[in-house]
Amino acid sequence: MNFMFTFDMPPIISVLAVVWFLLVAVLWIGYLVLEGFDYGVGMLIPFLAKNEKERRVMINTIGPVWDGNEVWLLTAGGAMFLAFPAWYATLFSGLYLPLFLVLVGLIIRGVSFEYRSKNPGSTWRNTFDWMAAIGSFLVPLVFGVGFANFIIGLPVVADPNNPALYVIATDAANIGVTPYFWELFSPFGLLGGIAVVALCLFHGLIYLSLKTKGEIKDRAKGWAKIVGAITIVGGAVFLVCQNLFWAPVYLSGLNWILVAVAAVALIVAWLTVGRGLSFTCSAVAWLAVALGIFIRMLPTLGFVDAKTGTSFTSATPSLDTLLGLNIYSAASQDSTLTIALVAALIMVPIVLAYTIWAYWVFRRPIGINNIPDEIEVEAVPA
Repeated sequence: MNFMFTFDMPPIISVLAVVWFLLVAVLWIGYLVLEGFDYGVGMLIPFLAKNEKERRVMINTIGPVWDGNEVWLLTAGGAMFLAFPAWYATLFSGLYLPLFLVLVGLIIRGVSFEYRSKNPGSTWRNTFDWMAAIGSFLVPLVFGVGFANFIIGLPVVADPNNPALYVIATDAANIGVTPYFWELFSPFGLLGGIAVVALCLFHGLIYLSLKTKGEIKDRAKGWAKIVGAITIVGGAVFLVCQNLFWAPVYLSGLNWILVAVAAVALIVAWLTVGRGLSFTCSAVAWLAVALGIFIRMLPTLGFVDAKTGTSFTSATPSLDTLLGLNIYSAASQDSTLTIALVAALIMVPIVLAYTIWAYWVFRRPIGINNIPDEIEVEAVPA
């Protein structure tokens, strides 16, 4: 497999396609780093907290930011649709079952946060706490399985009814017969899902150790030591397997550097739990892992030929010889990418500034002494 930057391509198409791929990667990385910790907090609500006030503390640590963090996911999906419509169409049509599971997880998680406080009953609130935990577990699990499959390549084949379109299938005979679902959950796919869930838990516990006070803070620090050790071991197994068995030769050096960065960052985060450096290092670990995945996907968007299992990249790439789905053939027209790039250069800094401001405003830690007692309001006779 050869890297695809050559002078045979018109520069405007090569540059714009790469720039937009990088922008999509930035949006996904922002989502994983920011949403990763509140997925971890959501999973921990029924387990880490010992009483109602502690559960309210945990929810309030992410209350002002969780829905804003999810906007990064929506923006990433929109950017994929705008810049790489063929990529978007192939993924969302071929992986509709796992994406449906993601949607279910996001819905029950969002509903739990919004409706939990509507009734003071313990049964009501426990139900929504478990909904938050299940939704917060389901989404990173499916995304982890998906990203692991991007690394080894999703098989695509031309649609026999429209050869210009590609669908995810093991072969042309399976198109429209059985959805591509269980094949995702290979040992490597499951390992990727478990690794992402563990990283979210560790990220969330580090966040709680900084955003809470009192007993819940001490409990979060203790749990972070245990979960962090599991995450380091699990992440090492996943990353080593990824780079030993599925890494393209021309990216092996860069990926090993990212593996080293992620490993060192996780170890430092584990050693410094309870300090700001710990959260920074866990974010760096997320960054290194996500960069490795997207760099691997750069030439061919994570697809392989269903017949041969090899990349679509040709030996001498040009606009006439590029085969299948890849970063260039899946991209929108250069006029679309140019106009959208201008809008992105204006709006992305605004979004970043607002996000930084929101986190700054809600930067102080909270404890059960900051949670007021609930006031029971008597019903007024009609």
